Amino acid sequence: METFDYDLVIIGAGSGGVRAARFAAEFGARVAIVESADLGGTCVNLGCIPKKLLSYAAHFHEDFQDAIGFGWDVGQTSFSWSRLVAAKDVEISRLNGLYEKRLRASKVDIVRGLGRVSDEHTVTVENRRMGARYILVATGGQPVRAPVTGSSHAITSNEAFHLAALPGRIVIYGGGYIAVEFASIFNGLGAQTTLVFRGERLLKNFDSELTVHLAAEMTKRGVILRLENRIDKIEPRGAARRVTLSGGETIEADCVLLATGRLPNTQTLGLEKLGVDLSATGAVKVNSNYQSSVPSIFAIGDVTDRIRLTPVALAEGMAVADFLFGTQKRSVSYHNVATTVFSHPNLASVGLSEADALTHGYRLKIFKSRFRGLKHALSLRDEETFMKLVVDDLSDRVLGIHLVGPDAGEIVQGFAVALNCGLTKAALDATIGIHPTQAEEFLTMRETPV
Repeated sequence: METFDYDLVIIGAGSGGVRAARFAAEFGARVAIVESADLGGTCVNLGCIPKKLLSYAAHFHEDFQDAIGFGWDVGQTSFSWSRLVAAKDVEISRLNGLYEKRLRASKVDIVRGLGRVSDEHTVTVENRRMGARYILVATGGQPVRAPVTGSSHAITSNEAFHLAALPGRIVIYGGGYIAVEFASIFNGLGAQTTLVFRGERLLKNFDSELTVHLAAEMTKRGVILRLENRIDKIEPRGAARRVTLSGGETIEADCVLLATGRLPNTQTLGLEKLGVDLSATGAVKVNSNYQSSVPSIFAIGDVTDRIRLTPVALAEGMAVADFLFGTQKRSVSYHNVATTVFSHPNLASVGLSEADALTHGYRLKIFKSRFRGLKHALSLRDEETFMKLVVDDLSDRVLGIHLVGPDAGEIVQGFAVALNCGLTKAALDATIGIHPTQAEEFLTMRETPV
């Protein structure tokens, strides 16, 4: 029998790779994980965690204003970008250390450097060759720069976390999660923020009424939207930038952020030379067990370009470890995956949009509610929450739950469990709510719009 240095070598110590490493090691496998950057991958270092911390920071200017209506004398406030970035970096460093501690506790070997797949059972890191019974590619994705003249004068989301100073004026190009979240962050921190997107509405994969409502709320907060526009050119003007839009408008900015998508990180791995099937974007094609066209090579997470969410990568990492070394043989369901956009206000969704449900042939009942939350009876802030239920008229089953409002993700997370358990509209109607909360509104919707 052929012997190997390791039972499993993982390239990429992001959320999915680390979870797979720890589970495989707990099953008794000899595991090494290869990483050329900080442990934790995009989520911990250049994504979910630092972005959520910046989002918290950006809420405070509204909180200070809201407090006045509740009898507080707030006084003069000021904001320090450098202090926020320093505090954020301390927390990220702590998480990096925690990832390392947990890997070492699981007896996973950590190999620093850029990993390449030399053959179907060998990973090379600089001059070191490691034989592996199985190889798992978990290298995630990276920002892609839009084909804009002068794109070198712009930054991507990677650089946005480490700007030397908060820009006074910023133009953000894109209409997905990253663009919308950063628009809310920079606007909330005091930058004049313009969001440019070539589509007619933001967040095109969400329910259209949800995204139209969000756009209106962002506009109320001061974000300047330029929909159905492209950036044609970015030109330096000293330390500033001149941005020319497809409609002819020019915008002066201190910073331009390109947030027009991400591509799988497979360019330097050498997979195509081994006959691993890749998509047109470079994503690794895998079967239901995350196995590529080369039987010993597996892939999970953003590098497969399925659902690019950290919890999905975590679930896939556990499934691969179980498939290769365990006994449970768990599967990952991609049905009813809940998600949140940490915009201001938050947007959260689980299940089918109204349009998707109609495409699937359902006959629908739609329930909606727009209201100003109790908090704003005293704050007097002009913010509306929007909720929507998509219900199958024949079976009474709830197909989709959608929300724009404060703490939307916290609310929808619980309803996502119910949706996966076959939630019906009758069950919602029979449930007594917690009063006064936003979430209870999902339990009191009784009338469909005329």
